[in-house]
Amino acid sequence: MTESLLTANPAPAPVSTTTTTAAATAALVDTLVSAQQEQKNYGVLLSKVNDLQVVEIPVPTPAAGEVQVQVKATGICGSDVHLWKYGEIGIFPVTQPQLLGHESAGIVTAIGEGVDDLKVGDRVAIEAGIPCSKCNQCMSGRYHLCPTVLFKSTPPYDGLLANYITHPSRWLHKIPDNISYEEGALLEPLSVAIAAVERVGAQFGRSLLITGAGPIGLMVLAVAKAVGISPVIITDVQPGRLEYAEKMGADYTYQVNPKLSDVDIARDIRALTNNSEGVEYALECTGIESSFRAAIMATRDAGTCCLVGVGKNDQTLPVNNFAMREVDIRGLFRYHHTYPRAIALLASGKLNVKHLITHRFQFMDALKAFETAADYSTGAIKVQIVN
Repeated sequence: MTESLLTANPAPAPVSTTTTTAAATAALVDTLVSAQQEQKNYGVLLSKVNDLQVVEIPVPTPAAGEVQVQVKATGICGSDVHLWKYGEIGIFPVTQPQLLGHESAGIVTAIGEGVDDLKVGDRVAIEAGIPCSKCNQCMSGRYHLCPTVLFKSTPPYDGLLANYITHPSRWLHKIPDNISYEEGALLEPLSVAIAAVERVGAQFGRSLLITGAGPIGLMVLAVAKAVGISPVIITDVQPGRLEYAEKMGADYTYQVNPKLSDVDIARDIRALTNNSEGVEYALECTGIESSFRAAIMATRDAGTCCLVGVGKNDQTLPVNNFAMREVDIRGLFRYHHTYPRAIALLASGKLNVKHLITHRFQFMDALKAFETAADYSTGAIKVQIVN
């Protein structure tokens, strides 16, 4: 019966998926090239402290080993705001006009000579650091500590806040279709969070303190919950941020009273732990001296406390407190080898951080985006500029 039905009603010839995909890709390439030729390029330029402008800049041509990327989404980092407001971030002062932004994703629009791992139309997340790949640190796998690393938006180098940029193909990561450009831009702060958790060696079922419920602190919380670290305590001065952290699964929240001493704050945090012994791991995500001091004192004997946030270059710490309790103090500087894992986490659906994007602005409204990110009263967590 099956054979007679097939004979009587022959099925239409199948359409070649390969042919259809190739045609669609060719059409996309033509569209991207045409758009690139017709459009102007604009960038968000920091000329000096408190002088931020959207300016027209040349459309860059990719050199050998590079590709041109049309940037689709860029997140505003706290370091971008600090550069804008204070003209420096950590040990890096602004010395010349520069573009800001280093949390970006986009689509490849042109290919430079020798690039064979990417093609026009590929969707990519941009890893902002470009190391030498030759020094001892790079050869040891710690390319983030390369002494000559060129990190986009860290003075004196231009950032990624432009319609079109060029970047070495080696430091671009393809993202699948189920990761949006906005999520692709979140891969940079997510990388910081992954690196922070790994830096202290936090493990399943062990206690963790996160000081600061800003974008990085909340990213750390998301990673910690995804890998089973528990209990997690998170602190902040803003009750709204703590309410958000509770919704994300924080086991305990603690609202910091600025009038209390760091000793008293540490005591209160310890009271949330088993036998008030303190947390096994602490990640200080604000860079504020008093918060770092409290985090150290809230860490249990033989625990580990790591500074993730960037604050004053010189700070006073309770040396005898951590030395005589054998608390390990560590630092964190960016990340390495995190993008592939971060992409896999988002693509799997096991980690959702898109909800952290609270505000979106079109590119020409970039100044409003920065004002929103800098104003705590807006309730902004992660502000993105989309193109």
